[in-house]
Amino acid sequence: MEQFLQVGVISSTHGIRGEVKVFPTTDDPARFKKLKKVLLDTGKERLKLEIQSVKFFKQFVIVKFRGIDNINDIEKYKGKSLMVPREDAVQLEEDEYYIADLIGMEVYTDGGRFGTLKDVMETGANEVYIIDSDEHGEVLVPAIHDCILDVDVEKQTMKIRLMDGLI
Repeated sequence: MEQFLQVGVISSTHGIRGEVKVFPTTDDPARFKKLKKVLLDTGKERLKLEIQSVKFFKQFVIVKFRGIDNINDIEKYKGKSLMVPREDAVQLEEDEYYIADLIGMEVYTDGGRFGTLKDVMETGANEVYIIDSDEHGEVLVPAIHDCILDVDVEKQTMKIRLMDGLI
């Protein structure tokens, strides 16, 4: 399991005083109001940043970090991820999973190994699991109870039932 979970990606700067536009990768962008700190994944290291202020603009979260007061100090981090430790992540409901925990899972049907879950597509109604199958190529499976029979995060396995017409 991943120790850190992504909550957003810095998409661009906002103004000249060090604010950034963050594209939220969390189900609840309002959670940024409750966050005190995040980890900026630079690719080489994780920098601990304290959140000074948060506001919202269209689909973005505008974030100001304490101690970063100039556009030049933050501009180099465009495209970089903002992470939180797992213990600071939003608590999940029953049958909910962090996407980071699902990616890479081995997927099985009654017939045996089917493939590997390679991505999760978020749609309006429900999520769709993108499974890379050795036999069928890329298969899209809706994340609904009729299709997803069991998920074991510890063992990194998922059991599915394929609906007619999926493959």
